[in-house]
Amino acid sequence: MTKNSLALIRSDLNQFVGEKIKLKANSGRQRIIEKEGILEQTYPNLFVIKLNSEKQSQKRISFTYSDILTKTVELVICSQGAEKKFSCSQSKEA
Repeated sequence: MTKNSLALIRSDLNQFVGEKIKLKANSGRQRIIEKEGILEQTYPNLFVIKLNSEKQSQKRISFTYSDILTKTVELVICSQGAEKKFSCSQSKEA
């Protein structure tokens, strides 16, 4: 795992800022989180998803790009009525 591969994941994910996202995250001990939200922002070391909630308060969840690389987090991009599993060129090689 190099900084270059994480930078590629970040640049690939950066083009989907503002898009609806479905995420599936392994939280350990056989706990899997499945949520929907909007990719709010990408930062140098992590990305933030604003979760859809019925409550008044806005909840956000963040993950690192290495979570995608290690397949701890799987993302599905929902844009224009179509769903597409997020994959970048570098994560296929890892």
